[in-house]
Amino acid sequence: MVKRKYETGDGIAYHQLLENARRQRNNPTEAESLLWKYLSGDKLGEHFRRQHPIDNYLADFVCLRKQLIIEIDGGYHEDIDQMKRDEVRTHELAKKGFQVIRFTNEEVLADTDRVVSDISQILSNKETVHTPPSLGEGP
Repeated sequence: MVKRKYETGDGIAYHQLLENARRQRNNPTEAESLLWKYLSGDKLGEHFRRQHPIDNYLADFVCLRKQLIIEIDGGYHEDIDQMKRDEVRTHELAKKGFQVIRFTNEEVLADTDRVVSDISQILSNKETVHTPPSLGEGP
């Protein structure tokens, strides 16, 4: 199977994640929907994808060019077991060159301007990265 440039997962797992991504894009949380208004259409000067599969994970938002992942966390992320899973996920994605930043639903909804400003600041401080072939940048 030939990977398309934007694919960052492998085989069957990728396609299962893609199905989940489609469902989640069609049913975003209020916070995800609000933040997408600021990220879509390259409004911050970079292209973002939402609910994008990377390896075995589904990123809420990702800028592949800057290798920046933005996660919007609901209340269940405060659970100790979920926090451990999030830590493993962040570590695994970091090994692939991605920086993961997290905001809570409440932060996005109550302080949208600060969240967008934080994202913009991080983007301006990150160098453009070329996605390695192992993440789908094949010929």
